[in-house]
Amino acid sequence: MSFRDRLVATLRAIEPVLLEPGVLVVGSEVPNLLEPGAASTLVVSQDVDIGVPVTAHAAVKERLRSVEALRPSPEEPSVWIPPQGSTLLEVNFVGMDAALADPGAAYVLEDHELPLLVFGALSLVEPADPIDVDGIRVPVPRKAGLVLEKLLTDRTAEKGERDRLVALGLLLIGDERDLTELEARYAALAAADRHTVRSNLAILSLTHRRLGMPDPEPQRERVATLLRRFEEVEVP
Repeated sequence: MSFRDRLVATLRAIEPVLLEPGVLVVGSEVPNLLEPGAASTLVVSQDVDIGVPVTAHAAVKERLRSVEALRPSPEEPSVWIPPQGSTLLEVNFVGMDAALADPGAAYVLEDHELPLLVFGALSLVEPADPIDVDGIRVPVPRKAGLVLEKLLTDRTAEKGERDRLVALGLLLIGDERDLTELEARYAALAAADRHTVRSNLAILSLTHRRLGMPDPEPQRERVATLLRRFEEVEVP
């Protein structure tokens, strides 16, 4: 079974949750889904991240009761896992709080059924028009906000590299309108956050290829051009 087939099957399994207003697919699968035909060639990780607005937490819990193909992990109930032998992907639920203005802030929404780690950087993510993937209505974010969320990562080692590769995947499928929006959203960030974004872009420009992931080496000039655009914002 192809990765695309596994991704689509997972989305179908959690479709009731995707129908809840405000819920978004926010993680590494977004570049795969936004490729033409949801081609899913920009594979960075083997799971699906679902952003849950804290205001929709109770409603999402109710919708999860109709999900049968996955179950919460005993160790981490915010992660829903398929049964052994299944080809479905893991699903990670994370919290979004529009009132959490500091991208570096985070807190835990405690709940015995569905605890959520709420990330301030996800307040940068805004919904785009939902897309249709094999008859499934999939709510996705606008590219610019998700690129910034990934480039504001303070993760190190492999997790930080994956975030930067997700940003690269989004840049590969974006157009000039997305870049213009990205530049405007970047300019509105605090100076320290703009520095973090530029630092992660600089690291991305030096990253070497990893098997089966978006290859940054042929995209060095694309990344360098974006970095120059961001640096021009810093000129008084």
